[in-house]
Amino acid sequence: MRRFSADYLRRTRAGLWSSREALDALALSDRERILDVGCGTGELTRVLAEESGGEVVGLDADPELLAVARAETECPVVAGDAERLPVADGAFDLVTCQALLVNLPDPAATLREFRRVATDHVAAVEPDNADVAVESTVDREVELERRVREAYLAGVGTDVALGERAVDAFEAAGLVDVTTRRHYHRKVIEPPYDEGDLRDATRKATGAGLADHETELQRAVGDEYDDLRSAWRTMGREVVEAMQAGTYRRAEVVPFDVTVGRAPAAREFK
Repeated sequence: MRRFSADYLRRTRAGLWSSREALDALALSDRERILDVGCGTGELTRVLAEESGGEVVGLDADPELLAVARAETECPVVAGDAERLPVADGAFDLVTCQALLVNLPDPAATLREFRRVATDHVAAVEPDNADVAVESTVDREVELERRVREAYLAGVGTDVALGERAVDAFEAAGLVDVTTRRHYHRKVIEPPYDEGDLRDATRKATGAGLADHETELQRAVGDEYDDLRSAWRTMGREVVEAMQAGTYRRAEVVPFDVTVGRAPAAREFK
């Protein structure tokens, strides 16, 4: 499984929950114990705690990320592997995750573990990274982002665009009454720019943003990576210059699917 920095997870996950409508299917107000698997820095953990009246526990394999989650959410956390949860059978009434299955080679195997420790429901919030749409006043940004996304999809080695295939994984794991619904997260950058906008532009200009996925990109494009990185940094400098002039605008729409299934009682699952 790939590892991510705390900064990367904050930037890619936090904004998703500006609207809580996508979590309606989780029936959070009825939950007493929730396990957030692959919680990272706790972006979803915090929201689960705010929206439910029950106890929320975060679980992740990375102790550094868990330390951040513990400090920033004040929820209990547990170190563990998503494919071998250090949790007793039926310990939680809801087991959930965000952007975890897209990073795993066998989502159904992990969902079987979710089913084992859930008495009621299992839910997954997963982005469709193949269907991201970008508009920008810096023309080359749209084309470069398309090239990078296609290379990333080719080199990543897991299904980072599960989409409706998440339902198949849920059913293969023995979950029943599976439903899914697509939502869209839209992020707009326009004047006046905030600190996060300026930081993202700097990461483009230095190539740091591309470096987050260097392994996957090199696997896909090989010797062309250096040329791609050079073009990316040039584009980033154009973005910075446009922001300094107050003319830069960018919109990104990321589709994500919320899939929910019920863990059958022992007499139902044979």
